[in-house]
Amino acid sequence: MFGVLNVMRNFATKAVSRKKKRSLVKSKTLYAKKIKTSTLPIYDYPRSRPTDYRIYSWGLQEHGALGVDKKISFADNGTPYAGVPHRLSFGEFRRVKDVACGYGFTAFALKTGNSKIVFGCGINSDSQLGYNLKDEKLKVPIIKEPRPIHIPIKGNTTKVLGLAAGRAHLLVLTEEGLYALGNNGYGQCGRPIISNENYLHSKAVSYIPDVRGDKITGVYAGQDHSMVLTEKGEVYAFGWGADGQTGLGHYNNEYKPSAVKGAIQGQKIIKLACTADCVLALSDQGKVFGWGNSEYRQLPALGHNQQINLAIEVKACNSLGEIVDIAAGGSFCMALNSQGEVFVWGFGILGLGPDVQSITQPTLIPKTLFGANPYEPNSKVVKIFCGVSQLGAITNYGHLYMWGRNKFGTLGIGSRNDQYFPLRVSIGALVQKACCGVDHMVALCKPFI
Repeated sequence: MFGVLNVMRNFATKAVSRKKKRSLVKSKTLYAKKIKTSTLPIYDYPRSRPTDYRIYSWGLQEHGALGVDKKISFADNGTPYAGVPHRLSFGEFRRVKDVACGYGFTAFALKTGNSKIVFGCGINSDSQLGYNLKDEKLKVPIIKEPRPIHIPIKGNTTKVLGLAAGRAHLLVLTEEGLYALGNNGYGQCGRPIISNENYLHSKAVSYIPDVRGDKITGVYAGQDHSMVLTEKGEVYAFGWGADGQTGLGHYNNEYKPSAVKGAIQGQKIIKLACTADCVLALSDQGKVFGWGNSEYRQLPALGHNQQINLAIEVKACNSLGEIVDIAAGGSFCMALNSQGEVFVWGFGILGLGPDVQSITQPTLIPKTLFGANPYEPNSKVVKIFCGVSQLGAITNYGHLYMWGRNKFGTLGIGSRNDQYFPLRVSIGALVQKACCGVDHMVALCKPFI
């Protein structure tokens, strides 16, 4: 009797359970349909426009070249500095197209519809950031946040084609021609040298529309000399020539843009590289030429001559493959071939470890130090650059690698220790270009999305 009752009870319990399950499934289905037919919140994540850029800066902050007024960090002695990249929030920066770092100052080229095509911040002791009436009231000539640099353009607006910054002068190449401002003590601004000229609060801006009727397509600056590249691939130089850095066959100062002489003649040059007083030039045939200071064997010196005033071919680069980029620092040089291989020579922290401080022949830095590995076999360096004592490389993935001297955190690697091998810098964007001042850096980047 009791057995029959238990069987009936279990059957009834299972029937109820199946009914509840069907009811639950039905309710979930109806709820899902209700959700689909109702209005849900839409999360529209911000996306950058193809023309948007981001700017990051790091290094010594005291001179204002980082473009940040508030103090970011401090060294042991209380000097403000940023040891890692800091994104600039200035509203105009999404329109920045180019950047240049001088000795304690930074210039930004913008795409605008008005005359405010260049902004700048940092030291303005020689009016390298232009004249502004407010500057006369400053006790110390330092611009802490980016502000427009007055360029006396001919029309309402023009496009900036290139920027270059030296120790205390700035070159701005536009569609109208070249404008130069700042210190002209050696003729580096392309105008006659005036003895004892006072450059503080100076309104002088040189204008060079072309060179012998040829359009200027590139501008480059050493410490106190300038160089321009024309549409024909010819190189003209002016400014300080004591180390032969103008390549004019003498060691005098020259204010008129004059054609560089020597082995470079007859060659079509596509790029120049110079941070201090040693110059490298790259031809469309992949040949490398150089002139200027060779105290640290940056160039194959002729005899005991350490100052070379005529362009010579750097034949040591002929066996490196197809050279696609070059860089010249204070005491070292670099070359990059089409395979993404980086070669370095000269004196300093070269990226070959703490035991290698000097080498006279171009030497390969292992590709694995730039992220090439079985998981990223296609990673390779596509750009190289350097400062007076820092070296850097950018890969095809937009990764930035730095090495060299690191005072005031100039390398952006999160410490102030010198770096003997290339180390990746943590930046939340794709690096397009990076430029070095003496003790600060600025990177032009594209957003991830």
